[in-house]
Amino acid sequence: MSAPTHTQPHPATRGGVETRLPWWAVALPALAFVTLLLLILNPADAQAASGDPAVGQLFERIQDMVLHQGS
Repeated sequence: MSAPTHTQPHPATRGGVETRLPWWAVALPALAFVTLLLLILNPADAQAASGDPAVGQLFERIQDMVLHQGS
C-alpha cells in the first residue's frame, strides 16, 4: 500500500492584499468628482444644462451654504 504524498503549502503572503487597478478605475471617479464640483461652483451652468430653474436654484443655495459656512 502506498503512502499519500503531501504537497508543500504556498508561502504566506506579506500580510496585505496586493491589487492593481486599471487607470480608468481611478480616472473616472476623479473626473466625475471634478465635474460635480464645477457644477456646484457654477450654478448658472447647471441651470442651463438641466433646463429646470429649480436645479439651478438648488445649486445656488448649496454654493451659498458652502461659501458662507466659515463666516
